[in-house]
Amino acid sequence: MTVVASAPGKVLMTGGYLVLERPNAGIVLSTNARFYAIVKPLYEEIKPDSWSWIYTDVKLTSPQLSRQSNFKLSLNNLTLQTVSSSDSGNPFVEHAIQYAVAAAHAKFDKNKKDELHKQLLQGLDITIIGCNDFYSYRNQIEARGLPLVPESLAALPPFASITFNAENSNGECKPEVAKTGLGSSAAMTTAVVAALLHYFGVVNLSLLSTESSELDVVHMIAQSAHCIAQGKVGSGFDVSSAVYGSQRYVRFSPDVLSSAQVAVKGMPLDDVIIDILNGKWDHERTKFSLPPLMSLLLGEPGTGGSSTPSMVGAVNKWQKSDPQNAQETWTKLSESNSTLERQFNLLRKLAEENWDVYKCTIDRCSPLKADKWIELATEPREEVVVKAMLGARDAMLGIRNLMRSMGQAAGVPIEPESQTRLLDATMGMEGVLLAGVPGAGGFDAIFAVILGDSNQNLVKAWSSLNVLALLVGEDPRGVTLETGDPRTAEITSNVSAVRIE
Repeated sequence: MTVVASAPGKVLMTGGYLVLERPNAGIVLSTNARFYAIVKPLYEEIKPDSWSWIYTDVKLTSPQLSRQSNFKLSLNNLTLQTVSSSDSGNPFVEHAIQYAVAAAHAKFDKNKKDELHKQLLQGLDITIIGCNDFYSYRNQIEARGLPLVPESLAALPPFASITFNAENSNGECKPEVAKTGLGSSAAMTTAVVAALLHYFGVVNLSLLSTESSELDVVHMIAQSAHCIAQGKVGSGFDVSSAVYGSQRYVRFSPDVLSSAQVAVKGMPLDDVIIDILNGKWDHERTKFSLPPLMSLLLGEPGTGGSSTPSMVGAVNKWQKSDPQNAQETWTKLSESNSTLERQFNLLRKLAEENWDVYKCTIDRCSPLKADKWIELATEPREEVVVKAMLGARDAMLGIRNLMRSMGQAAGVPIEPESQTRLLDATMGMEGVLLAGVPGAGGFDAIFAVILGDSNQNLVKAWSSLNVLALLVGEDPRGVTLETGDPRTAEITSNVSAVRIE
């Protein structure tokens, strides 16, 4: 049996920094950029001498990195030991494997545990691949003399190889291809956990809805594995969106993972998993998506990604050194985030109540700059739609202003000057509702929300500003059971697209 599961990358549109603390909310959009995990038995049959084994074999392959690691998984304490590896390891995938196996062990009765044991004796063959959208290929495009347009990205082979620099003086090897800030580690961890839990029969991904308790199991295990792998309990919005899709998110209390943190110091993994599954997960999520006829577009300025942990650390330091100003800024920022959310909800409501008026208003506004929109509203119902859009723009301008102030006070480039110029220019273009820097800010890709068919106009305008529009868009789906290996699907679709004369 082969299981293929996928999980999406994300864009945190509002809630940067605030989402780290309850009860602040963040709006996070899941994307069509997905990580895939393919799980199958390593051996077709159980070997005759396997009854005496205390370890089983695990092979982990990452074709894009030309890397393979081999492990022994202890059948007693469910921990992984590296046998051979072509790199320094992948803690996210390694913790995902251990936590998923332990979850199956914890949830099963004796009969099912025996079946799990037999499954494990066949070994695990795990392959992980990620869409090109998680990585920057801008340098390769420029080196080939190709234009900075999405078509150049589309011409790359799917799941393109990621080359590595030579080791630096510290012995570290960093990917030559920069990331685009879509949360690759969270998507990868979630895909591996989901695939393994389905493979073992802990959950059935083919029957899931966003309200499924089985999906909650995927979330708890993926969240725990991801936090332990990165060495800290983050807000978890990236894993939550990878599991459930686009949403309004309020983080869980970090205490729920205290057992997992103790496990690092030797607490049995079985006990840890039981604590995690029975813990009080108090995160809040509300389904969210962009209003109809509005779409997400990401642009890569070519200045490289930012180090989120160091920026968060600087903001935390500022909060402690100037608590009064920090609290005032956060309160205003929270209010602006809520205002933007309300305007989006209002636009969705207006679309439901009178689709024809809503669609007509969007269609008429999309070829024009925002300062001309109100002139088009010839009747009250159109005016309500336009005012909601302008309210969303004003809210985003307020968010950007406060994020800039916070960055200046903390001494970090949350919205650097180069990004400010680019975002101002973007918001002044035809058909653009709003634009911003996602998440913690910095030099990652910027995002824009555009009206109707304004996509090509913005792509061309960005290209003239040396910004590469990415192929990423919003896809509200979370974790998904796939019908097969996506690499095969890509080959099939490419073959079917070939024109025979």
